[in-house]
Amino acid sequence: QVQLVESGGGLVQPGGSLRLSCVVSGRVFSINGMGWYRQAPGKQRELVATITSGGSTNYADSVKDRFTISRVNANNTLSLQMNSLKPEDTAVYYCHANIRRRYPPTVRDYWGQGTQVTVSS
Repeated sequence: QVQLVESGGGLVQPGGSLRLSCVVSGRVFSINGMGWYRQAPGKQRELVATITSGGSTNYADSVKDRFTISRVNANNTLSLQMNSLKPEDTAVYYCHANIRRRYPPTVRDYWGQGTQVTVSS
């Protein structure tokens, strides 16, 4: 059973920082792309940032120059450093990974359960 477990969410004041982490556990052969997505109340889930297995990154325009995505392939972890947070960053943040398993031989998307980030004074 493959699981993605996020941590690091919470309440922060505008201008503050938070660091989200995601750990992939279970029988994994390899992990392809990984990313962070978020969903605010009443809105659709949206891309925040993605990173390939080779380290190439992509960011939503709204978070460029404020957020940094990173991964450590050796221990199957994904992080998101969030600086200069704004109230509009308030959302549930989800970790995503495209994972190849050997038994059974599958390639599919997996999601974490989400972690709440609230930016408010």
